[in-house]
Amino acid sequence: MADNPPDYELADRMALSTAAEVRAIGHPLRTTILQLLHERAATVTELAAAVERPKSTVAHHVDVLTRNGLLQVVRTRKVRAIEERFYGRTARMFYVAAEPSPAGEELPLDFNDFEVAARESTKAFEQGKLWGFIRHARISEDQASQFWDRIAGLVDEFDQMPRSAETVYGFAIGIYPTDHPTLPTSK
Repeated sequence: MADNPPDYELADRMALSTAAEVRAIGHPLRTTILQLLHERAATVTELAAAVERPKSTVAHHVDVLTRNGLLQVVRTRKVRAIEERFYGRTARMFYVAAEPSPAGEELPLDFNDFEVAARESTKAFEQGKLWGFIRHARISEDQASQFWDRIAGLVDEFDQMPRSAETVYGFAIGIYPTDHPTLPTSK
């Protein structure tokens, strides 16, 4: 396992600006494949074994990610008479672009990261191993945007941590507007 993942070159960030790109990243199996490739490049066979799904299913999802520019072949090797392809991410972080698509198309919604995190964290919660908090603050949209930029730095740091331990930890974070109650203005 690489100490400074992954074991291939990739961009730091990539904006998803087409509906096809956002749909490609919005499938849970494709998200899992992208997460696995944070550690190192892998073949379809290795990915299929890791996610315990048929090679044909994983190959289809790898193809969707490759066609949409999220994966690329980073190296090959000959195994008997077959050329084996190792796939890697094209960027450490993918994000849905805030600006409109160049083609003027409506971008679909990304999947709800918190729904995924809630499902994944249930076992950790039941075992008393969930670290988390939720806070609310009345701040401007500009302040929320600036705070999010700082959070993105933590996400980058988490993504680049050595992958040499036994346990895989999840890291979920977000900022969102709410209907949380507020105190009336004091007189």
